[in-house]
Amino acid sequence: MPEPAETEPGTASERSASPDYVQSLARGLAVITAFDAGHPRQTLSEVARATGLTRATARRFLHTLVELGYVDTAGSAFWLTPRVLDLGYSYLSAMPLTDLAQPHLERLSARLDESSSIAVLDGHDIVYVGRVQVRRIMSIGITIGTRFPAFATSMGRVLLAALPPEDLDSYLSATDLRVLTPHGISDESGLRAELAEIADRGWALVDQELEPGLRSLAAPVRDRDGRVVAALNVSTHAARYSTQQLRDELVPVIVDSARALSADLATVNR
Repeated sequence: MPEPAETEPGTASERSASPDYVQSLARGLAVITAFDAGHPRQTLSEVARATGLTRATARRFLHTLVELGYVDTAGSAFWLTPRVLDLGYSYLSAMPLTDLAQPHLERLSARLDESSSIAVLDGHDIVYVGRVQVRRIMSIGITIGTRFPAFATSMGRVLLAALPPEDLDSYLSATDLRVLTPHGISDESGLRAELAEIADRGWALVDQELEPGLRSLAAPVRDRDGRVVAALNVSTHAARYSTQQLRDELVPVIVDSARALSADLATVNR
């Protein structure tokens, strides 16, 4: 029996988009991003449900992606291929920050014997663009491209603290500040106060708000114009350092590393 013709009206953002908005491209990207760590292999019906597309539309996008080499299939299952990494590599290779950051992360991790990372803000989340892992201290593995809610992370708070007031207002109005652990900040006023302190002192400390047992510190990375473009952090298990030890012993090291990276970044394209 033939499937019904495509009838989905599109999302609110699609319906209100500018004349230059290419709906088919947006839907193709939605199909790609429907695959994640929790759903690495999906059927046609699952992809259609995750994206809000009809089965007929989802099928066309999936088989186009198969032809292009970004998706593979067997039986009723579909999954992403390593070629998808080319899309992210294009971003990383065009971003001098990632190359400049790596030696700083390596020195920082070697000095403190802790994992270090660098991330940028993307929508409501931070996205990891560099990492040196010394030991695994979270229940999930962190790799390049891993995303976490910005409000619950030290790097995210550094980046949020640097936003213009109107951008921060937009972020907070559109973000569900659902606490992830009993230690989390759950109200907007409390988060605003914390962000104001971070902006004033120049670093952030998050104590077990993303995951129990995890403490992290972050400092801002600035470009040649002084704008905060990324955040650098170190994460550790709560049993290794008290919060006071983190402030006294690790903060100066992390802040110095972030400043050194900022100085390197300032020399780019002079």
